[in-house]
Amino acid sequence: MEKYKRIFVIVLDSLGIGAMPDSPRFGDEGVDTLGHILEKKGTIEIPNLTKLGLLNLHTAGNMEAATEPAGRYMRLGETSNGKDTMTGHWEMMGLYTQKPFQTFTDTGFPQELIDELEKRCGKKVIGNKSASGTEIIEELGEEEINTGAMIVYTSADSVLQICGNEETFDLDNLYRCCEIAREITMKDEWRVGRVIARPYVGKKKGEFKRTSNRHDYALKPSGNTVLNALEEGGLDVIGVGKINDIFCGEGITRTYHSDSSVHGMEQTIEICKEDFHGLCFVNLVDFDALWGHRRNVEGYAQEIEKFDRNLGVLLEELREDDLLILTADHGNDPTYTGTDHTREYVPFVAYSKRMEKGGALENEDTFAVIGASVAENFDIAMPEGTIGKSILDQLM
Repeated sequence: MEKYKRIFVIVLDSLGIGAMPDSPRFGDEGVDTLGHILEKKGTIEIPNLTKLGLLNLHTAGNMEAATEPAGRYMRLGETSNGKDTMTGHWEMMGLYTQKPFQTFTDTGFPQELIDELEKRCGKKVIGNKSASGTEIIEELGEEEINTGAMIVYTSADSVLQICGNEETFDLDNLYRCCEIAREITMKDEWRVGRVIARPYVGKKKGEFKRTSNRHDYALKPSGNTVLNALEEGGLDVIGVGKINDIFCGEGITRTYHSDSSVHGMEQTIEICKEDFHGLCFVNLVDFDALWGHRRNVEGYAQEIEKFDRNLGVLLEELREDDLLILTADHGNDPTYTGTDHTREYVPFVAYSKRMEKGGALENEDTFAVIGASVAENFDIAMPEGTIGKSILDQLM
């Protein structure tokens, strides 16, 4: 029998809470996203996260934990071999990933990859760096048009993107080049989660505009996840933010694109006012994309405060038979060197109006307890080959 009619899982993208024992293997020594933000800031205004028990789990600076936390909380380790968005989210829903996805944010793509792409596509590559899509078109669009080159770039995510002017590159040719890139980037050392065709129109700076003919060549999850099982069981699976992209639409029954993390929370609050039966799975990416990768402590702290204000609204809207779970998918310590994600433990904070009292749970070594608990709540069998054990009985 169901304990909760609706479960909200909200991922504060990159809000890690300290280095894991194997973090040095990933180049991450002494990292601590939340802890170092609190140390640098001293205090931040997060009354709702404090009330739920986040600071009881992990605190620093001049912040004080709640004397009687309302939520249940613990630390989750990542079992999978990675520290990226797809690996983290897939593990939450039961998938173990052995081969990590690669990111090329700091360095651009290796010359060997670029050489093979140029040879097989018959075009010279320009760009090859991490950039905003609109900005790199402004910077290099005229050169691409005039020389017949192609703009290749990446971002903070595990992605290779190719821009092409629809008039001079030709859409079919752009798609052909992306298919070649997808094939090339299946090598373990170059394995990216997505290749994206980014067509645009215009003849000169100031006139360039991206078109709706974008096409994604994404890797689907490596097997069925809890989301597939929920969908097959006739339940609602609502994705907010990047969730639909992360799972390549697999197991998602309804999706909402978010313009920002604040917008994502506003959408979640509106969804909470509706009647649905199942899971609302939310990714709030700005912590990571705007502040973590840019190593901006002040911006990251302000983003947490913005989230906390909307969290207060959501807590008011939650019904008696709702369960809220707050977590993260990896770290991105804004005080650390470079611009990459950091391998860290993540928080697990659960709350329901039904809970008689809050308190600490025993730490777990995989994010997959989230999906397993969701599955048990809705009396859904975990798909074959998935990992994770349910802790639902500890969330009442």
